Parts: sequence; C-alpha cells; structure tokens
Amino acid sequence: MSFRKKGAGMSEFRQKIERGFETFTHLIYRWRWVVLLLMLSVAAGLASQMPRLTSATSNESFLRSDDPILLAYNNFRDQFGRDELIIIAIQPPDVFDLEFLKKLKALHEDIEAKVPHVNEITSLVNARNTRGESDQLIVDDLLEKWPQNQDDLMVLKKRVMSNPLYLNRLISEDGRFTTIVIQTNSYSDEGNDLDVTSGFDDAEKSSNDSQKAEPAFLTEKENAAVVMSINKIVKLYQGDDFHLYLAGSPVVTTMTKISMKKDMMLFIILAVLTIGLCLFLMFRRLSGVVLPLLIVILTLISTLGLMALTGAPVTTVTMVLPSFILAVGVGASVHILAIFYRYLGKTGKKKDSIIHAMGHSGLAIVMTSLTTAAGLASFSTAEVASVADLGVFAGVGVMLALFYTIILIPALLAIIPIKAKSRPQDHRSLFDRFFDKITDFSTGHPRVIVAASVALIIISLIAATRLNFSHDVLKWQPEKSPVRIATQKINDELKGSVTLEVILDTGRENGLYDPVILKKLDRLAEEIEQIEQGNLFVGMASSVADILKEIHQALNENRPEFYSIPDNPKLIPQEFLLFENSGSDDLEDVIDSRFQIARFTIKVPWLDALKYAPFIKNIDTRFRAAFGKDADITITGLMTLFCRALTAAIHSMGKSYLIAAGVITIMMILLIGSLRIGLISMLPNLAPIIVIMGVMGLFGLPLDMFTMLIGSIAIGMVVDDTVHFMHNFRRYYHDTSDVTEAVRQTLHTAGRAMLVTSVVLSIGFFVLMLASMNNVFYFGMLTGITILLALLADFLLAPALMAIVIKPHIRNNKEV
Repeated sequence: MSFRKKGAGMSEFRQKIERGFETFTHLIYRWRWVVLLLMLSVAAGLASQMPRLTSATSNESFLRSDDPILLAYNNFRDQFGRDELIIIAIQPPDVFDLEFLKKLKALHEDIEAKVPHVNEITSLVNARNTRGESDQLIVDDLLEKWPQNQDDLMVLKKRVMSNPLYLNRLISEDGRFTTIVIQTNSYSDEGNDLDVTSGFDDAEKSSNDSQKAEPAFLTEKENAAVVMSINKIVKLYQGDDFHLYLAGSPVVTTMTKISMKKDMMLFIILAVLTIGLCLFLMFRRLSGVVLPLLIVILTLISTLGLMALTGAPVTTVTMVLPSFILAVGVGASVHILAIFYRYLGKTGKKKDSIIHAMGHSGLAIVMTSLTTAAGLASFSTAEVASVADLGVFAGVGVMLALFYTIILIPALLAIIPIKAKSRPQDHRSLFDRFFDKITDFSTGHPRVIVAASVALIIISLIAATRLNFSHDVLKWQPEKSPVRIATQKINDELKGSVTLEVILDTGRENGLYDPVILKKLDRLAEEIEQIEQGNLFVGMASSVADILKEIHQALNENRPEFYSIPDNPKLIPQEFLLFENSGSDDLEDVIDSRFQIARFTIKVPWLDALKYAPFIKNIDTRFRAAFGKDADITITGLMTLFCRALTAAIHSMGKSYLIAAGVITIMMILLIGSLRIGLISMLPNLAPIIVIMGVMGLFGLPLDMFTMLIGSIAIGMVVDDTVHFMHNFRRYYHDTSDVTEAVRQTLHTAGRAMLVTSVVLSIGFFVLMLASMNNVFYFGMLTGITILLALLADFLLAPALMAIVIKPHIRNNKEV
C-alpha cells in the first residue's frame, strides 16, 4: 500500500501537527521576551537546588533500598558491624625485628589517635593473645609485654606463626608481610543523637514527646575522611624498609569517587569545547554556536537540579550524564538552525524562516526526543539503582532539552539580530558534492549494500556469542593505580580482602552451647579452607568455634592437642564465661548476646563477581547439608553485593533491550505511517548495535555495568538520524515520486545536520576515553563508534533499503 493510500490519514494528521508547530512558533515570536524570562526563571529555580547534589559510589549504592540482598546485608551490619575492612599490608626486611616492631606500634598508635570514625584497629601490637597461666585464663594484647632481645623475638615469632587465627589475617604464611586491619564504625556520627519530631500536626505526633531517628550507616563522606586520613599517615611512614600497601573496599570506593569527580569536570569542559568547535565548523555563525550551547547548558543544570531536588545521587554510572546531555541535547537545536539558516538565505525573512524551520522539523525533533527518552526510560525499572537513575534522569534531560529547544530557540532567534547569508544559485558546497556521491552510490548499488550489511550482521552475531558478563569495580581503576596494586599484593600474599559472611541462626537461646553445632562449624571451616578453584581460593574461614578452641587449649596448659571443641557440653558455657570475664569483648564480633546466632567469615581474593556466584552456591549447599533443619542459614557480606549487582544488571539489560526496541519500533511505524517500512527502517538502527556487540566479543571486552548500557542508550540515540531521514524522505518522495531524488534532497536538507549531530554525539562519548577509569573509557569508545556506525547505516543502508522496497511500478504511483 502507498504512502498516499495507506498513510493518507496519517499524512493529513502529520500536516496538522506541522501547522500546529507553526502556530505555536508564531505565538512565541510575538511574546518572545516574556517567554525568555519565564524559561530563565525555570532554569534558575532548578539550578538553585544544585548545592544539595550528593554522590554515592559505595557497593550498596548499586542496589535498590528494598533489595532482599541489601536488606540482609544491612541486618548483618546491625548485628556484627561492617565487614568492609581497610587493610594496610606492610613488607619490612624482617617482621620480627625490634626496630620494625617499634615503627609498627607508632603507626598503629598514629592511626588510633588521628583517624576518625574507627571502631577497631588490629595488628600484631594488640592481637588477642589467649593463654593459660596457673589455672587462670589470660587474654591480653600480643605485645603487651614488649620483647627485649633476640630470644624474646624468637618466642614471639613461634607464637605468631603457630596461631591459625593470625595467619593470612595479621601475618602472611611465609612471615614476610604483616597487616594493620581497620574496621570503621557501622553508624554515622551525623545526627544519630538527635531527636526528630514531626513539627507539623499534633495529631500526627506519637505519644512520646520525641521520636528517636533511625541510625544511619556510615556515610560516604565519613568513609572518605577515614581513607584520606589513613592515606596521609601511610605516606609519612612509607619507605624502602617499610613498604606499605593500602587496600580494602572502603579504599576502592573512595578512590573511585575521587576519580569520578575529577573526570566529570574534565568531561564537561571538553564536551563544551568540542561541541562548540563542531557547531562553528557547520554554521560559521556565532549564533549557531551560542544558541545550542545555551540550550544544553540549561538542560544540564536543570537535570542536575532535579536530581538534587529528588535526592538522587551522582553514582559511578550517572557520572556520564553531563557528557551525555551535552552531546544529545544539541541535536534538536542543530536540525532547527540548519533549516532556519538555509531558508533565511533564500528568503531573507527572519520571522518566516523561524516559523518554517519549526514547522518543518518540529515533529521530527519531538519524535527523536521521544525515541531517545524511550530507549533511556527502559532502564527506569532496572534492579540496579544507579542504572535506573541513569534511565530516569537521562530521559528527563532529553525531554528538558526538547522543552528548551522548541521554546527558547524561536524566542532567541526572534530577539537577536541575524543577517541572511545568500549563496549563488549554482554554488555547490563540499557537503553538497559529498551527499550527491552518497546518494548515487547508495541508490545505485542497493543490493550490494544490503547483502554486505546482512553478512556483517551475521558475522557479528556469531562473534557476539563469545561475550562474557563481568562486574569488577577494582578493574575499573587503571592497572598502575596504587589501590589496584595493593589489592593484588594482598591477594597474593595474604590470600584476599573480600569476605563472604554466613549467618547461622540456631533458633533458640544458648543454641551455640551445643557441641554438635560447634563441631560442624569447625569441620566446615577445615573443608572450606581447602577450596581452590583456579584463582579463587579461600584464605581463611573462621567462626566462634575458633575462639572456643583457643580457650580450651589455654585452659589445658596451652597444649596443642587441646585445640579442639570440648566433648563435654557442660564445659562450653563455662569456658565462654571465663573468656568474657577476662575482659575481652571479641565474642560480640562473632555471636549475638543470646548465644543463638553465629557469624562464619570466609575470606577470598578480590575477583570478578562472575566467579563468586558458583562459590556462593557451593557454600550455601555445604551449610544447608550440614545443618539441615537445625539452623537457618543466610548468606551475606560484601561478596553477595558484588554478585547481586551483576545478576541484577544482566536481568535489567535483557528487559531494557526488549522494551527499548519494542517502543521505538512502534514509534517509527507511527511516524512513517507504514507497518512494513517502519519495521524495515529499524534495520539501520539495530545493525550498529549488533556489530559493536560482535566487536566486543571478538576482542574479549566484557559486558559490565557500563557496556551493558550501550544497546539501550545507542538505539535511543541512533534512531534519531533514521527518524530525520525517513521524515524528510517521506516529504520529498511525496513531491518527486523518485527514490534517488528524494534521497538526494533529504541528504541536502537533513544530511548536514545528521552528520554534525552524529559527530557531536560521538565526540561527546569519545571524550569519556580520557577518563581515569577503564570502564568509562570503554563505554565512551564503544558508544561513540556505535553512533558513527549508525550514521553510516543511515547514509548507505537506509537509502538502499528504500531503493529495493519501493518497486519501480510503485514509484510511479508515489507508493512506498
């Protein structure tokens, strides 16, 4: 069926919309100063919220607040404190040397005195030393009695190297490395002692005069203060004979945040400069540079203001938002200005040119903004909180850019003086000659182009089968970054810095006095410490059973054969009581006060979350098999957050790709007014994404939290050029009844804007390649390439498809 037959009603509807844009523009022209003041007032109001903007880079920030995995992790932190430890690994010439030990003690005491928000610091200086003396249980610090000579040092070395609770935690197995382990407070010091009252309606107040605020966990600001204070101290002590490595999840989080802030400012500056240069090269007019830049800057400020207003933080994912908005938001302005300047050059009438440009391009830019927003909105239901925020606020940014463009651009064009630049009738610019060659080639060899495109798509689909998923926040850092080097060193020498926590609930008070349960915990620790799956191995597995064995040995003349769980159940509560009476509070770290719930900690190297999933399943299976119905088992800890972030991202990616493709296809069909042409027009949009996925598979680049976004973001953006191409092609084919001529006129009018907007978009993403974080580098590179591939598809594949689909006998009837 033809455009005319099948789409007559749709065409008439489109014409009404175009006339509506002309009428709307006429009103803006008339009330231009009022419109300008109103728009600037809106932007200023949103900009005033920007100081409230916060950032979030913690592992918890990836998940939604009601995610079951995060809720379980928060419950664990409530009971046992943070499992995210800061580790300082120290490599001296000799750990058991008096001078080194003095320096270690000084470092320990400096951290204790100068670092805020610290709950506990553990090193060889104050490691728990449990022993029996004259029928008494003594629990004191390891170096409470300072060694005086070489003999004392040898005794100390023997004691340290024979204590399994020290190995791979405070001392490496070969004795070359020692550590200082720092546990921060679970809760924030900000406002936790304040009483909160409603202050609005007495009927809503509780019966109490005040209501205690729920304690908040340690904030990222406080976490950063801890890390930066420690880092400052570490630099003072760093030396050839005292080599320090600072690592741990809080350090990775803080370094990521620092990199993110530094990169964001760089991205904004470079994006503005490169976009400005591209606009100048295209228009050769100051207004052609200033107006689009004003639109995108107002859009960026307004979007960030909305984020602040709604309490949405800037995360490691949404940090790309400024570059994205600066690049994407300029497109609509470019298309309007391209038509405006062209018509102004022909007629010399500014008002008519403004109205004509809006009537010509208004519907197209609305549709392109809607398709881009639809692609982004597909992320809004993502299980990964930061990805959902990106979908929401990037989509909002696109619509704000549309809002400012269709209102402010006509008003500003009406206000500022602009001279018409006419050109000779026979003048053909470099762009015109370039587009003529593109037209002749694409419509002259359509079957070759389509066949080559299909072959490339098939090859890419095959290569894409090699894609792997990944989530490794540490690998986002450069290979030579100190935190990455330190983490790898701790992986190698101390067998890891990431923990998996197993919470065992016996369901009854004093359930942990049962020797059967304690022996099962002990046996599981021995089995789990033997696990080795390639580069995933267990560095340590510990629980309350280890403390009990330590007590039992001490109470039996420190003899090694008594390092075991007592067989007599009556001894267990007595031994625990003696331990508590010794003054140690270490039991609080591994059990609750009712002796009902126990914590079992497993330490492994920092690896890609993909490798943790089968390990977690293995541990869960082992515990459930061992305890059956005798205890409830909950798996939590930092490792589960990594895995949940990865699985949530995978689920979100699949869903968002389907939603984005489906919604955009429907929009294309509605815009074009033909089911067949609408479906065919999606091929130039999907092909670049398939090709880039094939490239990733070919070069072994993983699908991580960032590269997973490419498909949905790209399809929303690359469809813009297809919309402009099809919108203009439909108009010119209706006038000429000739595919080649329709393509030629389309490229001569919309082609230059398509080229410039695609170049601007790609540069906006290529700027991200200057990021200090690897994940942002690859995201920027791959998305930029995808946009250029999409432009190539719109210049070659789209015209070729029209040449094949629109048959000669149909062309004569103006059918498509």
